Amino acid sequence: MDENYRTWPIPGGRAVMPQRWSELLFAHWPVAPEVLQPLMPAGLKLDTFDGMAWVGVVPFLMSQVRPYWIPSLPYISHFAELNVRTYVTLDNKPGVYFFSLDANNRLAVAAARVWYHLPYFRARMSVQKVGDEIKYSSERTHPGYPTGTFSGTYRPTGAVFHSQPDTLEHFLTARYCLYSVHQGKIYRGEINHVPWPLQPAEADLKINTVAQSHGIELPDTAPHLLFSRSIDVLAWSIRQVK
Repeated sequence: MDENYRTWPIPGGRAVMPQRWSELLFAHWPVAPEVLQPLMPAGLKLDTFDGMAWVGVVPFLMSQVRPYWIPSLPYISHFAELNVRTYVTLDNKPGVYFFSLDANNRLAVAAARVWYHLPYFRARMSVQKVGDEIKYSSERTHPGYPTGTFSGTYRPTGAVFHSQPDTLEHFLTARYCLYSVHQGKIYRGEINHVPWPLQPAEADLKINTVAQSHGIELPDTAPHLLFSRSIDVLAWSIRQVK
């Protein structure tokens, strides 16, 4: 695979987990960095575009999720996921920081919390595809954590394109690692995939309180919307950032 789309090399060693992400909506809102920074763990620097931080609400479907050494399994490997995220950078490696990742798969939630130190939460979710339109609903049900609800429909509205460097679309999607924090230590999980096949999108978001559940008030403006039908991803084990 040509690596020119990346800003640092693909990590050495074998990826531990292939997976496919499908029917994604990237819904993003600009937020002043000084508003978001108090919610960030020490050591992670907010990444900004034109002086603004960005908060994303991203519903999609996960499939073919498995360790390399076992086959894909019907319930374990396929589930819905909804994440709330922002963008950070460390050691010149821009990545994603998650406030939450809601999923309707108890095993996946438990495994990701232990192995990747990610804030996964159990949720009641429903996803229906009607033509090009996706109907998506999620209600967090994880005991001991604030509820967060998402309900809406979305669909692509234009041709597939690839983002170009120095554009907002590239800033929001060209991220080849994630960051998590556990007991005050920062971890990085490398991923790789081809450049995102993106499409412009429209959405009718009837309920969207998942960001608010983390104390994040989204601005009362229309979100920046992108859609992606499907992408295959390779993930490596997390490593502590020294």
